[in-house]
Amino acid sequence: MRCILMKTIPYTTEKKIDVVVETTVCCQTCDHSGTWSLNGAKPIPSAKVSITCKGHVSYYKVFRTDKNGYLYAQLEGFKMQHYIKDHPLHSCFVKPVCSPPESCSVLANVNYGLNGSPLRYENKRLRGSRY
Repeated sequence: MRCILMKTIPYTTEKKIDVVVETTVCCQTCDHSGTWSLNGAKPIPSAKVSITCKGHVSYYKVFRTDKNGYLYAQLEGFKMQHYIKDHPLHSCFVKPVCSPPESCSVLANVNYGLNGSPLRYENKRLRGSRY
């Protein structure tokens, strides 16, 4: 009789995490320069926006806004190793990279645009048969 030893390898499934970032990139009027006011601000089409998580270590990608200055960016490939430290609300920032119109090429710190704006939960709801 033969004995066969089998080593069991723990099976782990990677949880898929859907993270979506929505924002609108606007050009602040010169009248409100130095303030956080967006009165009279115009949306910037085709502006480049970066999303960085954990200082480029975990995630980095540049996206473009649509013709209305709106960005809907699904963070494909985003991974969380730790449920608190790597959570997108704690580790990710959105920052403008460049603006096509020369008349609006100076970055302002509205919503922390210079250093990167932290993500925030805006009470969005998922709808579908599995939610």
